[in-house]
Amino acid sequence: MEWVLGFGHEHMWALILIAALSCGLSLLTARSVWHQAHAERERGERQFSRLLRNTSGYAICALDREARVTQWNAGGRALFGYEEDEAIGLPLESFFTAQDRAAHRPANALQEAGAKGIAKGQWLCPRRDGTHFWATGTIETLHDRDGSLIGYSFITRDITDIKEAQDAVAAAGQRLDMALDHMPQGLCMFDRDERMVLANPAFYRVWSICEATWRPGSTLSDMVNAGCFSARKHPAETLTMIRESVRRAIESGGNPGWTLDVSEDLVLAITESPVPGGGWIATFEDITAQRRSEAKIAHMAMHDALTGLPNRPRFYQSLDEMTAEVREGDDRLAVIAIDLDRFKEVNDTFGHALGDHLLRSVAERLASTRRSNETIARLGGDEFAATIRYARRAELNDFIARIRACIATPVTAPDADGGHALIVGASLGIAIFPQDGTTRETLLNNADLAMYRAKATLGESVCFFEPGMDESARQRRQLAADLRHAVERGELRLLYQPQRSLRTGTLAGYEALLRWQHPVRGAVSPADFIPIAEETGEIIALGEWVLRQACIEARGWPGEEKVAVNLSPVQFLQPDLVEMVRAVLLETGLPARRLELEITETAIISDKLRALHCLRQIKGMGISVAIDDFGTGYSSLDTLQSFPFDKIKIDKSFLMRSEGSAQARAIIRAVLALGKSLDIPVLAEGVETESQLRVLEAEGCDEAQGYYFGRPAEAPSLEVTETRLQKIHPVSL
Repeated sequence: MEWVLGFGHEHMWALILIAALSCGLSLLTARSVWHQAHAERERGERQFSRLLRNTSGYAICALDREARVTQWNAGGRALFGYEEDEAIGLPLESFFTAQDRAAHRPANALQEAGAKGIAKGQWLCPRRDGTHFWATGTIETLHDRDGSLIGYSFITRDITDIKEAQDAVAAAGQRLDMALDHMPQGLCMFDRDERMVLANPAFYRVWSICEATWRPGSTLSDMVNAGCFSARKHPAETLTMIRESVRRAIESGGNPGWTLDVSEDLVLAITESPVPGGGWIATFEDITAQRRSEAKIAHMAMHDALTGLPNRPRFYQSLDEMTAEVREGDDRLAVIAIDLDRFKEVNDTFGHALGDHLLRSVAERLASTRRSNETIARLGGDEFAATIRYARRAELNDFIARIRACIATPVTAPDADGGHALIVGASLGIAIFPQDGTTRETLLNNADLAMYRAKATLGESVCFFEPGMDESARQRRQLAADLRHAVERGELRLLYQPQRSLRTGTLAGYEALLRWQHPVRGAVSPADFIPIAEETGEIIALGEWVLRQACIEARGWPGEEKVAVNLSPVQFLQPDLVEMVRAVLLETGLPARRLELEITETAIISDKLRALHCLRQIKGMGISVAIDDFGTGYSSLDTLQSFPFDKIKIDKSFLMRSEGSAQARAIIRAVLALGKSLDIPVLAEGVETESQLRVLEAEGCDEAQGYYFGRPAEAPSLEVTETRLQKIHPVSL
């Protein structure tokens, strides 16, 4: 059939006849011309039909009025998989999926073609073998010469590759849009003419810009002049700032980023990157919370958590700054060391909560009285410090008076805590720059020396530093400073003194003794540096070092001797003592049964319940516990009844007086009897002579140590002569 019907034969004959006669041809000749033209027309139609049938890139078919296939070409066979005899008679619905058929899509397409003459679309086509492909196609109506519908042309093409590419592009675009919509940073793009190309929701949110007002196409200058990027600047300044930043970004290939304090409530991190062809992309990240967190952390690092006053590092920083300023001018600088008097009494009487309340109240008063040329800080505990830059002595005197008033005024406790009046005093020590020192360390040391003089002098609460003041205190402070570095400098070592059984003469163990070889002072007595270490808290680190070293060395001894290590009362109060001991044993591999910890009664008295709990945990690990210096502390009998000690150590002072004092011998005898009745072994310290040894043997002492058996020496063995060993005779029970 014809694909598109034109003029009929009679119309064509009339046109040819008119043309021939007008050219002077005969009727016969004109008829011949008509037949020749008709033959050429039929030959062209056959060639065109053959071309359509053999086309494989397109499925081209004809449908009758009921939309059934009447003609089928090679393209239809290639796309749909139907041979011509299979395809003829198939309804149009055969080339649509079940879903499309249920949605009446084929009928809708025919209806649209009938109304408009043509229908176009894309859809998923099923093949004969059940597979599918994406197609684009047209359905066009066919009419005869009278205009009556005789069928449809149906042309389709496989666009699966194109569709997949389009879908991929669309998906990528969708993902990009989703990323832009959900990214926390604001993003915008401007072209080379400073017109907005795109912006994500966060951009409008960060800048509080109305998205409906400022759409793509808006100019940068219009937005700036409308106050969109207000940075507490004039619009002209803001526009210049933005353009300069963009220029730097373009010249450098990308701005590394900068921050803009838009307002007190908005700080932005901004980056700009050039784009090919001109223009730029900018990102804006709201770092306000981060900035506030950083400021809070910085404040916490430099301020005391309890009182809010500057802490020691911040005070040192301020002191250094003020010292540098005073060096360049004529002002003077005073450093004031402040120590509260009777604060410990408040803590002991009313508890730490009210002690903290007192410190906060005093700090608030000090902070409220401070002026611009003054600083006040809390260094720790009940220690405060202050500085003032002044030109006249009256200014310093006024500052001192204000400090004393802030502290001396009673602090009322909250009603819930009894409403007590908390009263403390203060001792102030003052050092002046530059006459009392030109460095921070010197000024602080001298202010402390003056403060200790004030505290030690009856009726004195303020003291100015004087040259030569308390040289012993200065040396003590220097010794404390040197002690902090003694371990890392390798100046400390352990010596071991043997402990002998007086019943069998065998070696029972060693006591670890700490020694300090100062590079300048030489050997420093433990009696000098141990109290300093306890005062400064350095004893905690030293004690752990001693325990670890003793366990390491004992682990390598050939025998099973015990090693005894002293625990300071300060150490015993540490909440992590038990865990520290356990960790050292695990680390060094020393069996717990070979460790003996020695504590004094002083360490127990302050908190008996806690001490008992701590001792039971230590003993639970298999460690022995000895009470040291027995008889020199408080409530010795009560202590022995309350705590499960493994050994009693008689203080050497009793043995030293035993030869000439019947009272000392009576005390030794009583302690030995007490130990025997409680089934606790007793060790006597300080045995230096044979006569002292005989006294102990006569009284039935279990163990002894002292110079008589050997001086403290390097581990693992100590020199004990055979002669002295032979003098130790077992005592019959």
